[in-house]
This record gives sequence, C-alpha cells and structure tokens, in this order.
Amino acid sequence: MTQPRVLHIVPSISLVYGGPSQMVRGFAAALANAGAEVTVATTDANGDVDEVPLDVPLGTPVSEEGYQVLYFRCAPFRRYKFSPGLLHWLWHHVRDYDIVHIHALFSPISSAAATLTRWRGVPYLLRPLGTLDPADLAKKRRLKQIYAALVERANLAGAAAIHFTSQQEAEVSERFGTQPLDAVLPLGVSPLPPGAGTVDIRDRYGIPPERPLILFMSRLDPKKGLDLLIPALETLHQEGWDFQFLLCGANPQNRDYEQQICQHIADSSLQARTTITGFVSGELKTALIQAADLFVLPSYYENFGIAVAEAMLAGLPVVISDQVYIWRDIQTGEAGWVCPCDREALTASLRSALKDPEERRRRGQRAIQVAQTHYSWPAIAQQAIALYDILRSP
Repeated sequence: MTQPRVLHIVPSISLVYGGPSQMVRGFAAALANAGAEVTVATTDANGDVDEVPLDVPLGTPVSEEGYQVLYFRCAPFRRYKFSPGLLHWLWHHVRDYDIVHIHALFSPISSAAATLTRWRGVPYLLRPLGTLDPADLAKKRRLKQIYAALVERANLAGAAAIHFTSQQEAEVSERFGTQPLDAVLPLGVSPLPPGAGTVDIRDRYGIPPERPLILFMSRLDPKKGLDLLIPALETLHQEGWDFQFLLCGANPQNRDYEQQICQHIADSSLQARTTITGFVSGELKTALIQAADLFVLPSYYENFGIAVAEAMLAGLPVVISDQVYIWRDIQTGEAGWVCPCDREALTASLRSALKDPEERRRRGQRAIQVAQTHYSWPAIAQQAIALYDILRSP
C-alpha cells in the first residue's frame, strides 16, 4: 500500500495555545519523515479576541519540516477559531486525502470539519484532547449536552476511530452512546533546540546559584491544579525550605484567571520566592527547562501532558498528580513523584523531592529513559501510519 496522504485539521497551531498546537507540529513532521504526505489545515488564530493574528500567508501552502500548512482567516468568531474559508477549501479538497485527522471536539471548526468530511465520504479520526473526560464535560454541562446531541454524537458515530493518547483517557471518556473504534496512540516529544547557553536564567531573574528551581510550565487554567500547588509551596516556604518557583505560562482565553493567580502570589508569602515569566518559547523556554531542578504539574485531569514528557526528555524529574494520564509510565519508570490531587499529598511529594538532590538527579536520568522509550516521535509515526492503512482500507 502506498504511503497515506494525511490531512490534519486543528483550530490553531500557534504555540500560545500550548501542548495541542505543539503536538500537531511534531506529529506532522514525524509522519512526513516516515514517508507520509502531510498537510495541516488551520486558522491564523493567535490568542483571544484582542490578539494580533499570526503573520502568515492565507490559503497558500507554507512548507514546514517536510509537510505543508494551509492557514485560513479566523473570522467572524475569533474566540472560537472559526473559519468559513477553511471549510470552503475542505469541501472542495478533502477527497484529495486518504485520511483526515481532526484535533479537538466541541470546537466549531473541528466539529464542522468532521461533519463535512463525513458527508464527503473520507475516513477521519477524532482526537478529543480530553474534552470527553467527565471532569471537562462537567463544565458548561447543559450546553455540551445540547452540542453533543446536535453535532458531536454524529461525528463520533461516523469516525473511523477516536484517537486517545493514553489508556486511562480511553477508559474514562464519554462516547454519548456511540461505539467508535478506540485507538490509543501516545504523543511524542522532540529534544529541546539548542541555544540555552545564551540565556542565564539565574542571572536574568536574580536567583541565587544554590537555590533549587521548581518549574511550572503550562497554560494557566483551573484544571492545572494551581489551587493545590501554590498553597503547597506556601507551606514548604513556611517550613523553611529553600526554593524558587518559576511560574511560566499564560491563558489567552481566560485572562481573568491568569490575573487572579498572579495577584494571589503577589499577596502571598511566596512573592519573593516566585518568578512569573508569562508565556515562554524558543531559547528562553529551553533555558528555563535546562536550569530547573524539578518540574511540577498537579492537574485535576490531563489526557497526556506534553509539557511533562518534554521536561522528562530534558532530564527533569517530575512531580505530577495521578490525573495526568501518563502517571503510570512515570511511577513504573521511577521518573518522578506521583500523588493524588490533594494538597497534603502534593506538599509531601515536593518535600521529598527537595530534601534529596541526589534522588532528583537519579529520577531525572530515569525520566530521560522513560521519555525515549514511550514518547519517541519516529516510533509513534510508524504506529500512526499502520493505523491509517487499516482505517483507509476499503
């Protein structure tokens, strides 16, 4: 069978949206490197309604790492990343592809794309990004029930497969009475790009050289467990533990929550022991990860946790909750500390990590091994191509 012609559809690949956008870029490059013909169709969305769109050509293929990206104007509902232009193009060109991989549910552009792809008779996969998790469905429950009844149930029923990124995500996810094929395929991570040597994090932020750095690098969202993490760190600070908390991230769709977190820290005993960077990328992101001693993400639910895997590949031990659905890999591989979504349990895990630098280094080395074994893009791309071949077979 010839290598597949694959179309990925995602609301945005702007890195301001974090892991999902980053993942599509890495996935597309890995598939292309494995021989697939890959196109990504997306919008020029680059944050909330007040943000400047991505500065990219529209409707014209842009060459990336072996694949092409087609950007379309995000309008008229910028907050929801909608694009009539993308849908018009899809209607006329979707049959040029063997399979369509659609990222996100309960997103107007993804939902409409799935519907059009189904009408045009092309097989498609849906990757829900955790949106079928009961905890996520509880938010705006009534609206989502109506949305599912009108749109997503049919999209799920018509999908060739649902792409889950962990077995736990597959086990907990709602299907609204449909019975699509489950395909569990983890996400991959790529080594950090060079360039960290140009940024001295401790000098840049005035952090003493001996002080351990605890890194949170993710979207600032209530699901990420900051309401557990900040009090846990306050307790450790009151106990006399020495550390610097690096809070790296933003939320382009919920600026109010972002401001609440920053104000809470400003009014807290942690104020002098916290460095708030906002959204980071490029050399600064690389430098922060390489300078840190510990990565923490105590999410209430996380279908994968691309930031966790990325930190692991860089040699960082991690402290995560058991609702980050790759926690079993980390626990079995001794790549960090795993705790329930509980303030005292999180405090105890952080305390254990802070008190033993040698154990942090050992688990950091184990983290590299676990990431290389489980989250290798070349291996995942081969699995995906094998899956595509099965799904596109007549």
